[in-house]
Amino acid sequence: MNEPKHTAAARLAEIEWRWKAFDELTSAEVYAMLAARSAVFVIEQHCLYGDIDGLDTDAWHLLAYGPGATRPPLAGYLRVLLPDADDADIRIGRVLTTADFRGIGLGNAMLERALEHIRAQWPRTPVRLHAQAHLQGFYGAFGFAPVSEIHEEDGIPHVWMRSA
Repeated sequence: MNEPKHTAAARLAEIEWRWKAFDELTSAEVYAMLAARSAVFVIEQHCLYGDIDGLDTDAWHLLAYGPGATRPPLAGYLRVLLPDADDADIRIGRVLTTADFRGIGLGNAMLERALEHIRAQWPRTPVRLHAQAHLQGFYGAFGFAPVSEIHEEDGIPHVWMRSA
């Protein structure tokens, strides 16, 4: 039985994945990344915070684009911060799916892809993320467990989670 083109699985199959270091991003990709982060975290979630935090330039970025002939829309995004002198863990952050691409399993696919890449490139390095507390079950399905108490950040309950 053929699925109609508009099903979640069909839409997910159309996603174009781009995994890049900051210096490899085009100006259009940086613009799309910052616009999506602003739309989701600042506008939708009503959080006023400094999104441009100086960490993007040393991060790896996973961008998921939906289909589009001339300018494909950014469907999902996350960044990966590598271990440094201040933190021995790899950190995943700024995880989002844009409104038009929610409900198709993109968040799962994005996290699977990111973790696969991280484990291939940096095996045995623990991975940590700062999750909105209501997403503990989502991240728990990928092996993340809470390592902090729930606390408020920018008016939203958060929890640090880690996966070995």
